[in-house]
Amino acid sequence: MTDLVLVDIADRIATITVNDPDRRNAVTAEISAGLRAAVEAAEADTNVHAVIVTGAGKAFCAGADLTALGEAAEDGLRVIYDGFLAVADCSLPTIAAVNGAAVGAGLNLALAADVRIAGPAALFDPRFQKLGIHPGGGATWMLQRGVGPQVARAALLFGKRFDAQEAVRYGLALDIADDPVAAARELAAGPAGAPRDVVMATKASMRATANPGVVDSDQHAIAVDIEITPQARSIESPEFQSRLSAAKRR
Repeated sequence: MTDLVLVDIADRIATITVNDPDRRNAVTAEISAGLRAAVEAAEADTNVHAVIVTGAGKAFCAGADLTALGEAAEDGLRVIYDGFLAVADCSLPTIAAVNGAAVGAGLNLALAADVRIAGPAALFDPRFQKLGIHPGGGATWMLQRGVGPQVARAALLFGKRFDAQEAVRYGLALDIADDPVAAARELAAGPAGAPRDVVMATKASMRATANPGVVDSDQHAIAVDIEITPQARSIESPEFQSRLSAAKRR
């Protein structure tokens, strides 16, 4: 763990905070690795029954760091993905307390959780198309699974963003709370008060029965592999590199 990813454990709940508010918690290789380490430590700690992920400051996560993204080939993209994929693969119940903007890879981090609680200032914004890059990290699969094909296509093909109210209306978030972390802790009290092995077995069964015969994490991995080559090509394109240079000059 680093100062960029903080972990607090209380009442059998691990709260993981991406802690780079000056950069709106943009994902770097270090933050991604910190998320992976925090999730794995929570899974290894028999005193932890549930995990909450949130962001420090006003943003939940502003997406991938543009410099890191602009330099990433397929291997580099997998490094950026690794943190939110750790959340997606977590064997414990997970809640994203979305306190502010969740953009691009930050939206993926929110989608990776089992449940999302939106703060009043939450914004769920894919942003991929606006940046001129292909979605990655399994975004196409996660959004379609979460909100259905039409709403997912509105987001990824037409650039629709969702504020807190819209997120709840379309099923992207479970609820809105003035303090999403406190609300997430209240929700996490359920698994925190139940036998850990039952909690973990229930989540494993739900993953296997959502589409009997296929575990959902396997479907996610396939989606990541499908998306990664077109995403890498879009990042290497002169159009994106030009946009990136312009953004750096601002």
